[in-house]
Amino acid sequence: MAQRRAAGGCCCPRAPMNEDNARFCLLAGLILLYLLCGAAIFSALEHPFELRARRLWKQQLDNFTQRYRVNLGALHTLLRQYEEANGAGIRVDTLRPRWDFSGAFYFVGTVVSTIGFGMTTPATIAGKIFLIFYGLIGCAATILFFNLFLERIITMLAYIMRWCHERRLRCAGVGVVSSREESSGEEDSLEGWKPSVYYVMLILGVASVVIACSASTLYSSMENWSYVDSLYFCFVAFSTIGFGDLVSSQRQQYESQEAYRLGNCLFILMGVCCIYSLFNVISIIIKQTLNWIVGKLVCSGRHKRLPAHLRQKRSVDTVCDSETDAGAVAVGRRLSGEMISVNEFMVSNKVSLALLQKQLSETAHQGPRQSYSHQNGFSGGVGALAIMNNRLQETSVDR
Repeated sequence: MAQRRAAGGCCCPRAPMNEDNARFCLLAGLILLYLLCGAAIFSALEHPFELRARRLWKQQLDNFTQRYRVNLGALHTLLRQYEEANGAGIRVDTLRPRWDFSGAFYFVGTVVSTIGFGMTTPATIAGKIFLIFYGLIGCAATILFFNLFLERIITMLAYIMRWCHERRLRCAGVGVVSSREESSGEEDSLEGWKPSVYYVMLILGVASVVIACSASTLYSSMENWSYVDSLYFCFVAFSTIGFGDLVSSQRQQYESQEAYRLGNCLFILMGVCCIYSLFNVISIIIKQTLNWIVGKLVCSGRHKRLPAHLRQKRSVDTVCDSETDAGAVAVGRRLSGEMISVNEFMVSNKVSLALLQKQLSETAHQGPRQSYSHQNGFSGGVGALAIMNNRLQETSVDR
């Protein structure tokens, strides 16, 4: 028994980690590392400013109490009362009414878009209870709208790519499919024209930058913000982070007030749609990168376990067992358990985006969806949760 333990190192064999668990642990570790780096950078940038602000406030408070002979405890009580009034929307400067119809419409827009600036919050119990049910339906519907927006972008790009190809064929004198045959199989004909993930990411990125720069020009002139503050507000609002330190369209009076409020709503709507779609596309690239990293780790582990005289032969024949199905890649499909190799990275991006569009379309029309839920236990969903589940399902089923 002792010899067996010494030879094997352990009497209990180690079960190989499931690729889904490996991908999850890798992503969790990278996110934790990302958070630690972000915390260190923000602490180095902002903590000295916080200390200076505290010292300045203490100095101003002492000067005020000495100059006007005000009791410090009574002043603190007044400041706490002002903080409570500030939570109800009362400000020193004159601002627009919070709960007239236009103010309430601005509030519900920030709720369903999940921005949540925090400038306006319900103060009554009835308002808080109503917000729970109102946000539950409104947020789900808005996320579905954002997903359909991304689907329309992908379809539009597919139409443009096909049109450019057909025009190039006409200029070369090559015949193209007739319009009647094209309309009969329009959906199938677009299947081969799905744009690359990188192409969609580039277009959405450029659109987001153009919208943010245009909106920043408007905000810097109307709100008297600096251009950097305006860009900062655009990212915080469009990404639905919504800190609430800067909020547009809050003053009581503006020059060309109605036009500005309409432009503000349109900019926020377009910006949120573009940034949300961009996040979805970037998440696909991140997941494929994780698949590639896990695949390389799996391949290296299998390669090390092989005998020495077989390692060279195996490295010539194949990179990994999960990357040998070239025929599946040729027709635009991959087996669900396969990893993504370096050579097929660009092709796989195009396939992934086509699958994403198909899932979005079936979710919108409540059609039958081909999923792996019966095999791996994943549940379905609507909107971003369904995208996440189905993207994980595509590579989680054991062959």
